[in-house]
Amino acid sequence: MSAEPAVPSPPVSERAVVLLIGAVQFVNILDFVMVMPLGPDFAKGLGIASSHIGTIGGSYTAAASVAGLAGGYFLDRYDRRKALAVCMLGLVAATAAGGLATGLSTLLLARVCAGLFGGPATALSMSIIADLIPVERRGRALGAVMASFSVASVLGVPLALKVAEVGGWRLPFFVVAALGFVVAAAAVFLLPPVRGHLGANGSAARAVSMRALLGRSDMQLSYLMTAVVMMSAFIVIPNISAYLQQNLGYPRDRLWLIYFAGGIVSFITLRLTGPLVDRHGSFRVGTVGVVLAVVTTFVAFVSYPTWLPIPLLFMGFMLAMGVRNVAYNTLTSRVPDNPVRARFMSLQSATQHMASAVGAFLSSKLLVDLPDGTLGGIDTIAWVSIGLSVGVPPMLWVVEQRVRSREQARALAVSPAQGLAVPLSPEANPHG
Repeated sequence: MSAEPAVPSPPVSERAVVLLIGAVQFVNILDFVMVMPLGPDFAKGLGIASSHIGTIGGSYTAAASVAGLAGGYFLDRYDRRKALAVCMLGLVAATAAGGLATGLSTLLLARVCAGLFGGPATALSMSIIADLIPVERRGRALGAVMASFSVASVLGVPLALKVAEVGGWRLPFFVVAALGFVVAAAAVFLLPPVRGHLGANGSAARAVSMRALLGRSDMQLSYLMTAVVMMSAFIVIPNISAYLQQNLGYPRDRLWLIYFAGGIVSFITLRLTGPLVDRHGSFRVGTVGVVLAVVTTFVAFVSYPTWLPIPLLFMGFMLAMGVRNVAYNTLTSRVPDNPVRARFMSLQSATQHMASAVGAFLSSKLLVDLPDGTLGGIDTIAWVSIGLSVGVPPMLWVVEQRVRSREQARALAVSPAQGLAVPLSPEANPHG
């Protein structure tokens, strides 16, 4: 018999599963990324100081990190479809509550609640993809799901800003909440039950303690790699807009064009990189992404040539981020065994949010406002980002080798039970 329970065949196609999970992620991401652009609108409407906008945005990330840590203890005890439905309904309610806020405290509370449900929703979404999509096609599937971030950035945020212009800052919260309810209902009725990680009595996830889960070196290295990737990105990303305008003199009224173009590039990159990871492995593709990230970070923030168009440079940066992120996310999805996948993903989500916050906080400590209105220390945060990035390929290689070894050992162990031929050792095979 197989060492782990078989995953039931879904009654819907893989493409439908990817589409549904991509829709879930689109709502989840849009709920997060639209808040900062809407900041001046709700700050004016609620009489909130503009200096608190960052606090409101950070409250979601902090709550999502805490929820990820907590979810690591119990998410694998339930059908992933049902758990995702609960998280999405909680996110819908919290988002709608944001639209009903009457001041700073109520808006902060609403955003904290959104993070508490949004964080586990991300972990469960990735776990469902990993459970239902075979490993040989998982890179393509994860690339498609991750493209929801680009769609949210390219289409979602501009539409949210337009909706706010027409109906006030509260309306985008209500629209996203309504969209989230529709997506949650579709996931409940169209996704198959995802219970392959549960044992016969539903207690498979409890068989592995958190200490045993975190005691595995490949999981420790996977979390470290996640933290390094996110820190290297978010020490730079929050400061791009200010750097372009204050240091490079890029006009404010054309800023949308850069993000639109970057989002398009990111969307295409995420769709194309998945199949490349499936074919060539995470180490090779991820290393290419790291090299691109190092080059574009150096050119953009350390030694910018004035002849190079800024939109083209930003598109290259987004290309590098997309290639690297698909490679490492595909690899980390293969690290956990099926019974503890949601638990692993939940802790990974917490690691991502925490590392992002640390990167952003570190950048604020390294940057200074100079008398001429420019940002000082940009080259410093660029070098820190580059230094972190160069540590990623060795971790990709080690984790990929360990994952492959474990998967090959499992395949050999399962083959006799299924009546399949098992490769013989050179000593046992007289024909070599």
